[in-house]
Amino acid sequence: MWQPQPIRVQLAAVFLLFFALVVILGSFSIWRLSNFAGLSADVAEIWLPTTRALGDLSNYTSDFRASEGGDLLAATPAEAAETEKQMEGLDRTIADAERRFEHIRHDTAEKDLYAAFKARWNEYRGIVNQMLVLARNDHKDEALQIYGSSSRAAYNAASDTLGHLTDQAVARAQVARDRLAVAYRQAFWLILLAIVIGAMLVVAALIRISRSISAPLLDLADRMRRLAANDTDIDIPETERHDEIGEMAQATVVFRNNAIELMRSQRMLARQAALLEEQLAHEQRLTLLQRNFVSMASHEFRTPLTNIDGHARRLDKIKDVVTPAEISERVSKIRSAVLRMTHLMNNLLNSSRLIDGGVGLYFHPTEMDMTALLQEVCQLHRDMVPGSPILERFAAVPTPMIGDAKLLFQVFSNLLANAIKYSPGGGAIEVEAGSAADEVVVTVSDRGIGIPPRDLPRLFERYHRGANVSGIVGTGVGLYLVKMALDLHRGGIEVQSKENEGSRFTVRLPRRLAVAKETQSLVGSEAMTDA
Repeated sequence: MWQPQPIRVQLAAVFLLFFALVVILGSFSIWRLSNFAGLSADVAEIWLPTTRALGDLSNYTSDFRASEGGDLLAATPAEAAETEKQMEGLDRTIADAERRFEHIRHDTAEKDLYAAFKARWNEYRGIVNQMLVLARNDHKDEALQIYGSSSRAAYNAASDTLGHLTDQAVARAQVARDRLAVAYRQAFWLILLAIVIGAMLVVAALIRISRSISAPLLDLADRMRRLAANDTDIDIPETERHDEIGEMAQATVVFRNNAIELMRSQRMLARQAALLEEQLAHEQRLTLLQRNFVSMASHEFRTPLTNIDGHARRLDKIKDVVTPAEISERVSKIRSAVLRMTHLMNNLLNSSRLIDGGVGLYFHPTEMDMTALLQEVCQLHRDMVPGSPILERFAAVPTPMIGDAKLLFQVFSNLLANAIKYSPGGGAIEVEAGSAADEVVVTVSDRGIGIPPRDLPRLFERYHRGANVSGIVGTGVGLYLVKMALDLHRGGIEVQSKENEGSRFTVRLPRRLAVAKETQSLVGSEAMTDA
């Protein structure tokens, strides 16, 4: 029985065939293109520069003739001097064009025509010089007569010779272009024929590779995919071959025999991986919470403790000479720092209790005055941060409503604390309160760093903080708690903010007793369900 050659032998033969085709096609293309390149070089090095030089000579000589007439028509000596300066410049450009033409290789006929043009041009230049001498010596009539007779005849003779030379150069360039086009067409069709022959050989080699290598490999790959899909009831062909494909078929048989055990192990590993992933996510969350808490606590507690310690040391040093007013000032600052620590600890404890135990268990709505509550919140933050300008814009009369005073105190305390914290420039903070027929509206505005637009949709998510608050301590739970408390009150909150301009939080709370009673019944049912 015939056995196929090893794959490496077959591939080596194919690569050698491709290499031979590349060498043959390349050599043939180089041979044909060398002829094409020689003709192209003639066009590029002879006819294009010749045409350009003759065109320049034609343009410059025409300009010179016009300058000659301008010199005769000059009304003042200054105009005549300017025209003669232009003629001198044209003389230089004509001489430069002549040198460029002379450096190009030409045949005898072109050289003879060019020599005739140069002689007639020199004759014309001599007449022009005579005419200019007459014009300078106030013999303009004689100069004009020469301009209209002998000068014009000499110029026309030189121009006609230059025209004949240009026509001859254009005709020879046309011949060279036609030869180039013929050479291009011949090279194109010959190279195309060589490519077709090479393509046919390549197709034959690819068919050979497909039948002896590619098709068996694809068949083995399909059976391996079926094995991977838990289909173990399949036959493995080509195991009798003595090449690389036969070795792969035998290895596939071993793979099939181990597939069931592998799938069992895979399921077990997947369950273990899922469990480990869940535990890792839990550990990462706990680590993040601990790091945020330690960072916030170390910063927030260190500042008031440092203030307390500093004022205590100062009082100790000046205890013999201190005045009652200074004692009162120091004591006020110490109490402000203590108040800040107490407020911070209460917030931490309340936040932990509300998040872990559920806000609904601590919701106890009663009748309350929103104006008095806001005044208390503002005064507390003035005492904690004396340097912050907090402006109150409340109605003169009380604003009664039904709500949980403790939760609402924490809501507006968090909003006001954020306004102070994220206003590092010390801008004014405004707290406004108003009422309508069925709701109370409270706004807290600042002129701080603002909130980036991409952070606004996630502003009230737990542990989410804005992208522009790096370096400012915070845990990311304040606004989350605000949203929870407002949802219990069936209220809402809106945010308007521009980065680097400030933020405005608008809280809307229903004031009707029926809403509060409905909420109380909801909380009571939740508590009974938890019990």
